[in-house]
Amino acid sequence: MTAYRRTARLVLSLLAGLLLAGTVATTAQAEDGYRFWGYYQWSGGQWAFAQKGADGVVPADGAVEGWRYALGGAKPRVPRAAGDFQAICGSTPAESGKKRVALVVDPGTPEDALSGQTPGPATGTCVVTDVQATGAKILAAVAPVRIEKGLTCGIAGYPATGCGDQVKNIQVPATDAPVTLQIGAAVGSSAAPSPSPAASSSDSSGGAPWTGIIIAAVVVVVLAGGGLALNRRRASQQS
Repeated sequence: MTAYRRTARLVLSLLAGLLLAGTVATTAQAEDGYRFWGYYQWSGGQWAFAQKGADGVVPADGAVEGWRYALGGAKPRVPRAAGDFQAICGSTPAESGKKRVALVVDPGTPEDALSGQTPGPATGTCVVTDVQATGAKILAAVAPVRIEKGLTCGIAGYPATGCGDQVKNIQVPATDAPVTLQIGAAVGSSAAPSPSPAASSSDSSGGAPWTGIIIAAVVVVVLAGGGLALNRRRASQQS
């Protein structure tokens, strides 16, 4: 009886091991996915996949829009930088009758890219536009957009080809390493930029004071001419 029990326990252990191995293997299998630009909104301190297309969304003043190009499957691959409105739009003044929307564009990693193409850096841009501007209009204000069959296929020329292409047996990382945004100049702002320190110093002291030089030269010529005439007069009186 004891030997029977030991044999039964061994068989059960082997069966449990095989079932566990099968479960693990199933979980580790690669999935099928797509390469595409995903559209997101920053909400509650995190990125959320947009429930509508960019042409059907009207972001509010102070909103943060996000785009991410990635090789993705069931789980969305969100922009790798946080949607920090203050960091992107904090230095851009608000304007009456317009809204400010922070736009994050993340072209993704080299592993996400098509063969022979290299993604650029993730960028942040403050867009000042009319209050009824859609997400599509906000994106188009920052970079050229390639649209095919109603899909956003390329932003600023990346990628140059392809649109939502299916990819078999992809390996999607559990998480993406965060990146620092390159913050660009605001788009659509009517606020006049202040002169740079270099330009100011060049105008006031660093540049050539041509007006002063010309005036000084004229004064020297006049004084020299007057002195010459006075010397001639004295010479004639002595003779």
